[in-house]
Formats: sequence, C-alpha cells, structure tokens
Amino acid sequence: MTAGPARPYVLLSCATSIDGYIDDATDQRLLLSNDDDFDRIDEVRAGCDAILVGAGTVRRDDPRLLIRSAGRRSERVAAGLPGTPAKVTITARGDLDPAARFFTAGEAERLVYCASGALEKTSERVGALATVIDGGEPLGLAEVLADLAARGVGRLMVEGGGSVHAQFLAAGLVDELHLVLAPFFVGDCRAPRFVADGRYPWHPGRRAAVAEVRQIGDVVLVRYALSDRCPS
Repeated sequence: MTAGPARPYVLLSCATSIDGYIDDATDQRLLLSNDDDFDRIDEVRAGCDAILVGAGTVRRDDPRLLIRSAGRRSERVAAGLPGTPAKVTITARGDLDPAARFFTAGEAERLVYCASGALEKTSERVGALATVIDGGEPLGLAEVLADLAARGVGRLMVEGGGSVHAQFLAAGLVDELHLVLAPFFVGDCRAPRFVADGRYPWHPGRRAAVAEVRQIGDVVLVRYALSDRCPS
C-alpha cells in the first residue's frame, strides 16, 4: 500500500432513534430519516470524493452509494469529476458478494481494502469488479486513509455501519459528525446501537463542539466539529 503524508477530511454520517439505535432487530431495514434529509445526504455525498461503508453494511443493507440527483451528477461532471464519488469498503475476512449493488450499480470507481490474510480470497471474489488493496494485518484505518489521500481523495464520507463508525471515532480520525435524530424509540437491546462501548477522544472532559443544529421535517440534524479542520 502506498502511504501519503496526509489523510482526507473525514465526515461521518449517521441517523439514530431517540434511544441511540441505528436499526431494529427485524430483517427489514428501519427508515430513520425522511425524504428531505435523504436529499440533504445526497447533497453531502455530491461534495465528497469517496463514500466508505464497512463490509457488513454491504452485506446487510446492499447500498448503491450513488448520487440520486441528475442535476448534482451533471454539476460534478461539468467540474471535471466523476458523476458519483468513488465507493470504498473495508473487510477483514473478504466475505463480499460480487452481485451486491456496491459492485454492480453505477459506474463509480470501487476500492476494497482488505486485511492481508484475506487478500487472496477478496481478489478471487471481487477482483474483477473493484481495485483490491492490501490494508495490512490487522487492517489499519490510518493506512487506508493515507492510501485514499494518495489516490486523490480529499473528502471522505463514512456512512457506517456501527462498528466502522466506532473504529473511526475511537481512533480520532473524524473531522465532522452529522448525527440525525429520528422522532421515535426502538427500545430493543438486540438492535445495533450507533457505537459500542469504548474509549473515545470526546468525553465529559473534552466536549465536542456543536457546529450546527437544524430541523429537517420531523428529524433533527446535529453537526459536530471534532477537529479544527471542521468549518463552524
């Protein structure tokens, strides 16, 4: 892996219930946001160079990770950019389905960072559909970010899932957090939470700065500045 001296600006995006869950315990996807907020997310995506999700999210949610708005895609192309940001995923085991929409939807560049021990398996499964990159053993987020920077990614949007969010936050690799609060409770300890227990750089003795609070229909966006790179 090629390591560069810098890392991209990292924006982490997540929606939760009032009690901090990002999904419920059923087999169906829980919609935490609304149409106006989905459009906001589309706008944020359009301002990024790449969108990252974990392999678990690829398996569970099967996201396309594309810009929905034709106008925003056209604006990117007019600016000399691809119509949709690059898609990025990280995997420790290489358990990825080549039929997932991450690999089949759209014409975006696809990058898969895998742990060294899963390099052969990952290459066999999705090497014909994406660029597979050895991310070390264990897979290192700082190394992934350095490699993305070397590939020209200046702004990265991290969209989940909970384990990936926790890893980025605990490592202090997030500059800006967009947290959307849905107006209901899940109330089921079997469901996944925003982040698990852990040691995070922001705690009662070091509080994150609130950069913005905005009501969007029936949800509320809180934008936190987690580094001095985040504009107020």
